[in-house]
Amino acid sequence: MENDKMSFFEHLGELRRRLLWIVVILFAVFIIVFNYSELLLKGLMFPMRNELVFHLKSPYAHFVPKATKVTNLVFLEPAEAFWMHIKLSMMAAFFISFPLILGQIWMFISPGLHKKEKKYVLPFISAGTILFISGMAFCFLIVLPFALGFLLTYKTESLTPMISIGNYVDFMLKFLLAFGLIFELPIAIVSLARFGIVTPEKLAKSRRYAIVIAFIAAGILTPTPDAFNQTLMAVPIIVLYEVGIIAAKLMFPKKRDEDTKDGEAVKDEASGSVTMTERKD
Repeated sequence: MENDKMSFFEHLGELRRRLLWIVVILFAVFIIVFNYSELLLKGLMFPMRNELVFHLKSPYAHFVPKATKVTNLVFLEPAEAFWMHIKLSMMAAFFISFPLILGQIWMFISPGLHKKEKKYVLPFISAGTILFISGMAFCFLIVLPFALGFLLTYKTESLTPMISIGNYVDFMLKFLLAFGLIFELPIAIVSLARFGIVTPEKLAKSRRYAIVIAFIAAGILTPTPDAFNQTLMAVPIIVLYEVGIIAAKLMFPKKRDEDTKDGEAVKDEASGSVTMTERKD
């Protein structure tokens, strides 16, 4: 391992270098994205203005405009709109830069790994990026349209919604980020299995507890009290949990076989020594 050749201050310098690169990447992408912040805001209003409708015949699902009273956002403070454009551009820069950020994190931890472990760099970055984007897409296209449709129509016949840009952007970004991170669950499970913290067998035995925890987390994180939206979030968590278990079994079968063989070898040596002792007696 190359990590043994580096001192503490060298590790600290390497960490500072990687963090600096992450800041530079984020700033460069932010400058570009900020020029299109108006388009980003219009795109972010898509779940509020449209809803997903399912049919039994083709097309089986498509978006239609919502019959809501909300057409535009408002800002309640002079600087609120400006700061929301800044925040939206920064979050967009983070999402776009996510693969490069993962690459910088890998470059920091890879010197401490064996050569055979470094072959996971491409799957690590690719899978992490795909899962993160899939989580945000699932939230943006399926969860948020249903959630906003419920929140904007539930007992609001005598009310006129006036949503500020600050509250709306914060609401959307929190859920997009939460779903993006939740969809990283298989990566977390595989990483824990790789370092021996958990095993696929133990995770499989704890499946019933994972299902309960998934529905509890969905009940806390979803903005609506109805069971349908909670299920929309809980089911992907359960599926991702199973995907993580399967991936851990496929990626590290040799390690478990070797551990089993080593255990059997120790038992054989122990039994052999007992037999030799008995013969000697």
